[in-house]
Amino acid sequence: MTCYSLDGLTPVVHPSAYVHPSAVLIGDVIIAAGCYVGPLASLRGDFGRIVLEEGANIQDTCVMHGFPESDTVVGRNGHIGHGAVLHGCRIGDDVLVGMNAVVMDNAEIGARSFVAATTFVKAGFRCDEQSLVLGSPAQVKRRLSDEEVAWKLAGTEEYQRLAQRCLQGLVACEPLREVEAARPRISASTLRPKGEGQ
Repeated sequence: MTCYSLDGLTPVVHPSAYVHPSAVLIGDVIIAAGCYVGPLASLRGDFGRIVLEEGANIQDTCVMHGFPESDTVVGRNGHIGHGAVLHGCRIGDDVLVGMNAVVMDNAEIGARSFVAATTFVKAGFRCDEQSLVLGSPAQVKRRLSDEEVAWKLAGTEEYQRLAQRCLQGLVACEPLREVEAARPRISASTLRPKGEGQ
């Protein structure tokens, strides 16, 4: 990872978290246990504090930033899709923020909610727990079912396993020149921890 201390504040990354080498961490950034930070993510703690709580993931090309003295927080088991932008907001526990969504300052997304892909959440927006939020500007469309929340958690658990897979086995390499015979695939069974699904 590219990591910078600023004004005496150095990013903190728990040893069980995985941060991709192309991600950038600046200043007041705190990443808790079991988190995953994807390629080209930018977590800029140069004004406000940036926090990923335990088991959260922030995927490729996401941006986290905030105004001075603000906290931009992704709660426990938060799941932030590719290309999302979070600015000075609070994402509750077990929330899914979809690809290319934007969540603005002082917005608070209630626990176990979904923010649909490409949604624009205005500054100061609030929603109850287990809400489906979508649109531009965002509106609450309905309450999520327990089955939908369970589906989301299963996806988040895959990213928690991915963090461990990357810590153990991601290796920089040169590409092959051609596809090898009988090239294997990464399968669902490969993704299960040893002993599961047997």
